[in-house]
Amino acid sequence: MTQLLTQESVDAFLSEHPDVETVDVLLPDTNGIFRGKRLQMSALSKLTKEGMRMPGSTYLLDIEGQNCLTTPYGSTDGDPDLAVFGVDETLSLIPWAERPSAQIMGTMLNDDGAPFFGDPRQVLLYAMKPLTDMGLTPVIAIELEFYLLDPKMGRDGMPRTAIAPDLRQRPKTVQVYSMDDLGDFDAVLTEIERSCEIQGVMADVTTSEFAPGQFEINLNHVADAAAACDQAVLFKRVVKSVARKHRMIASFMAKPFPEQAGNGMHVHVSLVDKEGRNIFSSEAVDPETGLNMDASLKHAIAGLRQTMADGMAIYAPNANSYRRFRTDSYAPVNRAWGVNNRSVALRIPHSDAAAVRVEHRAAGADANPYLVTAAILAGIHHGISERLDPGPMEKGNAYDRPQGGLPTRWEPALLKFQGSDVMRRYLGETYHETYLGIRRWEADQYHDVIPPRDYELYMRSV
Repeated sequence: MTQLLTQESVDAFLSEHPDVETVDVLLPDTNGIFRGKRLQMSALSKLTKEGMRMPGSTYLLDIEGQNCLTTPYGSTDGDPDLAVFGVDETLSLIPWAERPSAQIMGTMLNDDGAPFFGDPRQVLLYAMKPLTDMGLTPVIAIELEFYLLDPKMGRDGMPRTAIAPDLRQRPKTVQVYSMDDLGDFDAVLTEIERSCEIQGVMADVTTSEFAPGQFEINLNHVADAAAACDQAVLFKRVVKSVARKHRMIASFMAKPFPEQAGNGMHVHVSLVDKEGRNIFSSEAVDPETGLNMDASLKHAIAGLRQTMADGMAIYAPNANSYRRFRTDSYAPVNRAWGVNNRSVALRIPHSDAAAVRVEHRAAGADANPYLVTAAILAGIHHGISERLDPGPMEKGNAYDRPQGGLPTRWEPALLKFQGSDVMRRYLGETYHETYLGIRRWEADQYHDVIPPRDYELYMRSV
C-alpha cells in the first residue's frame, strides 16, 4: 500500500527549506510521461488533506497527450476529476530549477478512497499482491540506457549525437566502457549524478555504452517495487532536465539510430521472505548452472519465459520499440535464459550467493517502469505457483538459435496481449482492456501518417 504524504513531512520539509516557492506534482501516465500541476508551496498541505483535483483520464492519455477514443475515459464519461495525494518520502528539491522549487510524486484515489485503477503505481501494487500474500517482497534494481543528442537535427533530418563540450566535436566511434567518453561528457554526467543525490535517486554506476553518445546509469536495489519504479521515472526526469540545461537532448527512445545499439531497460529481480532471506539463493549448488540457486529461481524464469510474449506490448509499447529487436544487438530476439550471458532475454548475473537474481532484458528504455515491473512480477509468480520448468539454459550465443516465441512487431504483440489470460488476471481486467485500447489508438494514429519512405519506394515505381 502506498504511504501518503503527511502534514508532519510537509512541516519538516518547509522548516528545512523555507525559501522554496513552488512544488511540481508529478503523475506518470501510461507512457511514463509526467503529467501534473505546479502549486505554490502554500498549497502543498492540500496533498495531505482533501487532495488536488485532476481528471482520471490524465493517466490514460496517448503519447501526444490526447484522449483516446478507444476508451471511455475523457471521451464519453464526462472526464470527471478525482483526488490526487502526495506520495510520502518523494518530496524533494529541484536542483536545476531557476528559482527554489520542489517536486513530489502523486497518486490518485477514487472518491471512496480506493486506488484509481489507471494509476500505473496501483497497477504494479495489484500485480505484486499474489507475491506479497505469500510473504515475499520483490527487490528491484533498474538500469536505463540513453543517448545524449544535439537538439538540432542533421541536414538529412536525422538526430545527431551531442557535441562533447571539452572536445567541441561529436563522438563518432563505438567506445564501450570508455573512460575518455565519460570524461568528455563529465560536466553533464556529474550534474546528473549530483541531482540524483539531492533528490534521493540512488544511482551508483555510470558507463559509456555500445554506441557514440550512449550511456547507462544503474539504480540501486530497492526492497520496494513501487519505490524502485519511482526512482526510475524520477531518474529519467533528472537526465532530461540536466541535459536540457546543458543544451542537449537526453533520449530514452528505444532505437534512435538504425545502425547503432538501442536503449534498453534491464530489470534485476530477487525475492526475500519475511526474514529477509533471498529465496532464490541456496546453500546447495545447482548442477546445471553451477550456482548457489534455489529451484524457485528456475520456476520464476520458466514463468517469465512463458509470459514474455504476453507482455511484449508493455515491454515494447510503441512502433519504434520493435526496431530495437535485432540479431547481435544486445536486445533479445527469443526467450532464452542463461548465466552471465548478455545474448539471452533472462540473464542470471554473476554474484555471490546472497545476491542471486534474474535480469530481465526485454524492455526498452521507452517503456513504463511500473507496468514493466508489474508484468515481470506476474510472470515470476505464475512460474513459482505453477512450479514451471524453464527448459535447458543457453550456454552459447542465443542469437544463433532460431528466432521465435516473441512478437517483434507491434500488431502481433497487441494481439498476443489481447488474448493473454495471465496479463488480464494480474493487471486487472479493466486495466488490461484500457491499456489495449490506448495502444490500439496509438497504433491506428501512427498507421494513418504516411512516412517519407513510402514516397521513396512507391510514388514513382508502382
